[in-house]
Amino acid sequence: MSPAGGTPPDWLLPPDPGTRRVARKLLAGIEGLPIVSPHGHVPVGLLADDAAFGTPVDLFLRPDHYAFRMLYSQGIPLEAAGLRPRDRAAVPGEPPDPDADRAAWRTFAANQHLFRGTPTGAWLRRTMELVFGIRTTLDASTADAVYDALAERIADPAYRPRRILERFGIEVICTTDEATDTLDEHRLLHLDGLGGRVRPTFRPDAVMEIAAPGWRAALETLAARAGIGIGSVAELLEALRIRRAAFRALGAVATDHAAATPWTEVLAAPEAEAIFRRALRGAASEDDARRFRGHLLVEMAGMSVEDGLVMQLHPGSFRNHNPTIFDRFGPDKGADIPVAVDFTHGLRALLDRHGNDPRLRLILFTLDETTYARELAPLAGHYPALRLGPPWWFHDSPRGIERYLDRVTETAGIANLAGFNDDSRSLVAIPARHEVWRRSVAGWLAGLVVRHVVRDEEAHEMARDLAVDLARSAYGLPEGSVPGAA
Repeated sequence: MSPAGGTPPDWLLPPDPGTRRVARKLLAGIEGLPIVSPHGHVPVGLLADDAAFGTPVDLFLRPDHYAFRMLYSQGIPLEAAGLRPRDRAAVPGEPPDPDADRAAWRTFAANQHLFRGTPTGAWLRRTMELVFGIRTTLDASTADAVYDALAERIADPAYRPRRILERFGIEVICTTDEATDTLDEHRLLHLDGLGGRVRPTFRPDAVMEIAAPGWRAALETLAARAGIGIGSVAELLEALRIRRAAFRALGAVATDHAAATPWTEVLAAPEAEAIFRRALRGAASEDDARRFRGHLLVEMAGMSVEDGLVMQLHPGSFRNHNPTIFDRFGPDKGADIPVAVDFTHGLRALLDRHGNDPRLRLILFTLDETTYARELAPLAGHYPALRLGPPWWFHDSPRGIERYLDRVTETAGIANLAGFNDDSRSLVAIPARHEVWRRSVAGWLAGLVVRHVVRDEEAHEMARDLAVDLARSAYGLPEGSVPGAA
C-alpha cells in the first residue's frame, strides 16, 4: 500500500509488462459489470431493517473470523477484539459500549502488521477505500482518526445497506437461512420490491444432524413451520418439501449443505427408520449420524431434480476445533480447520442415482485443495449434474484463485464452473471480494493469451463468463437491469 493509502491501478495484475497490458484490457471489459452474489451469509435482517451498520468494530472486526483469529493466534484475547463470552452476551437492544469498541479498534489498528500479504488485509484496505472513501493507512497512530471517519460515514443514510446494493450494482444477493426460519424478513423485502434482488437459500443442516445437541428442538420447529407432525422419515421428508416450496415462493434458487464430509449412501427404508427412531430416543451414534446425513443428501438431490433448486455442498471443515474457545465464546470463532475429503467415493451413491440427470445442478466446494485436479475437475468434467464452486474460505485469495483455475480448467474447462460467489458475512466487503476475483481472473487469462493458449477475443468472453454469466447460469438467475458499480 502506498503511503497515501490509495490502491494502485495495477493492483493484483501480473508484474510482466506485456502480460499486464493484456490484463488491463480484460479487466476494463468486466470491472463495471453488475455483481451477482448467489451464495453468502449477509444477515437478511440487515437488508430488511436497512438500519445503520453499527460501529466500525461491528462492521470490520466483530463478525470477521479472518480478522480476530489472526489476533488470537498472536496471543491477543478475543475479548480485546470486541468479542463477548457467552456468559456476557449482548442483550437485544442493548447499546454498544463506545469505550470498549474504541479500545478493540485500537488493538486491531496496532496489529495491522499481522495482516501484511494476507487477503484479509487487502479486503480491509480496499473496502475502506472503495466503500467509505478512506485512504489513510490504518495503524496505531491513525486508529482514532479512521474510527471517527468510519463512524461518521456509517451514520450517514447514504451508507445504509440498501444504498450499498444500488451503489455497487449488486444485481442479486442470496442470504443463507435455516430450514426453520420464519422468512418474515424476506416477505418484508418482497413488499418493498426487493424480492428478486434479495433471495433466501434453504439450509437444512440443523434438522439433518441427528446426533447434534439441538436436533430435537430443530425438528420440532420444522414440524411447526411445515404444519405437520414428524414421527417418521417419510414425514421428515415431506416437511422438508413443504419448507422448500415456501423458500421457492420467496425467490430461493438454491439449497446449501455444510456436511462434514461428502459421504452419501442410500439406506433401505427399514434401516433409515430404525436410525431415525434411535435419534428420537437420543440414542443415535456418530455412525448413525454419518449414514443418515448421507442418505438425506441423496434425498435432497432427488428433491432438487423435482423442484429445480440448485444444491450446494460445502464439506471439508473440522468445525470448532478449539473446545476452550467453543465453550467460552460459542461456535464460529475462527477455530474451523480444513480436513481431507474423498469426493470420488463419497459422492458415488448420489451420482449413481442422480449424476446423469441434467435437471440436477449440484455445486461442489472444498477446503481440500488436493482434490481440485485429482477428483473435482474429473468429476465435473464428466457428470452433467455437477458444477464446481469457486475457491472457498481459506482459498478465496489471489493466489488461491490462480491455483484453483490452473488445476481445474484443463480437465473441466470453465463451462463446468459456477463462476464466483463471495460467501461473505459482510455486505460492504462484497465489492472488494468481487474485485479481487475479477482482477485475478484478468491476470490469469492474460497469461493464457500471451502464451497463445486462447485468442484475445476468447479471453474477453471467458472473462465475462467468469465475472457474472457462469454464476447466473449455474444458479438459474435471470440477467437483471441493475447498472454496474458507480
